[in-house]
Amino acid sequence: MTKSVIVIGAGIVGVSSAIWLRRFGQEVTLVDRDGPGQGTSFGNAGLLAACAMVPVTTPGLITKAPKMVFDPDSPLFLRWSYLPRIAPWLVRYLKHANDRDTRRIAADLTDITADTVDQHFALTEGLAARDYLCKSDYVHAYSARAEYEADRYSWELRREHGFVPAMIEGPAVQEFDPSFGPSITCLAVVKNHGFVTNPGGYVAALAREFEQMGGRIIKATVQDIETAEGERPRLITSVGALEADSVVLASGAWSKGLMAKLGLNIPLESERGYHIVMKDASGGPRVPSMISSAKFVATPMQMGLRCAGIVELGGLEAGPSDAPFALLRRKIAEAFPHLLFDREETWMGHRPATTDSLPLIGEVRNTGVFTAFGHQHVGLTAGPKTGRLVAGLIADQPSNLDLQPFSPHRFGA
Repeated sequence: MTKSVIVIGAGIVGVSSAIWLRRFGQEVTLVDRDGPGQGTSFGNAGLLAACAMVPVTTPGLITKAPKMVFDPDSPLFLRWSYLPRIAPWLVRYLKHANDRDTRRIAADLTDITADTVDQHFALTEGLAARDYLCKSDYVHAYSARAEYEADRYSWELRREHGFVPAMIEGPAVQEFDPSFGPSITCLAVVKNHGFVTNPGGYVAALAREFEQMGGRIIKATVQDIETAEGERPRLITSVGALEADSVVLASGAWSKGLMAKLGLNIPLESERGYHIVMKDASGGPRVPSMISSAKFVATPMQMGLRCAGIVELGGLEAGPSDAPFALLRRKIAEAFPHLLFDREETWMGHRPATTDSLPLIGEVRNTGVFTAFGHQHVGLTAGPKTGRLVAGLIADQPSNLDLQPFSPHRFGA
């Protein structure tokens, strides 16, 4: 049966949901306040991070975190004025920094990240947007073997899920990629990954092709969701009321307020991410490379070299901070001393982070509202699969994947 569906949010998750819904024969309207690919999906590392199933909350984080926020060379930043507001979220978040929870979370994340390259290629089957996709290795760069060994717990988890790195050390590092400077002496290279050459352009191209499939895009702000038993969901927006048989909520870090309208208090915060694009760059890495000391990924893109990462906890309202950009610049210069570029472009955006590091995928009670948000730093990676899963639920073509770990009800009312 054909249903009318409204998708809130035109990032990679929302656009993927919309495309798969159209392929499943549904009538689909995509609603976004800024337009496709202009939010968080614009400013990521472009990485299809198949092996990114290890959450930040690994064992030992509770003792490491206080030291990290005071270390100017640490990739973790905190806006101290925001601490009173985020403290309850932090307590719940850090409770997962143990072996049992980490292994459970990693197993669940693997279900939506490990096949990311295949999922992006399935999403773009027959579409011009496929031109933005590249298959590649994924390099983790370390200053020394000891730094790699200090990350042993994460690599053991990756190995358990099928991602075994090839190790390159000493002079072979520069033979593998001459862009690395002498500060990098150890590489862990993982096969079967990929990247997007222009994330914002990619999502915008997907949205145009969604329109060509018969979908509709409306630029509007969604202010409220009204639901009643036996009634279709009704959206109150800046351009008037909209009704549909089903609604997909894919508005990332801004989803918390709309979930409250549905009676659910979701522990969702912004994991503020930063990037610098070195325009028309030369002397950068040839494939996406994680610089371990600063937890950022350097990715060659159409517009230049994009270096993206860093975690800052500071909410949705404050503007960018200077310190994360300063750290990025220092670490980029150390890792890639031969890098040349014309100018730089900076960006800060909001990655939606839940306290258990898992997204919300599923229906809210029997309201006809389906959640598809909360992916933290793996939104681009897991977006196409999440969209396919949600579309299948709505179109009565569910997958055989157990979605209980992603339930929107797992945090209670």
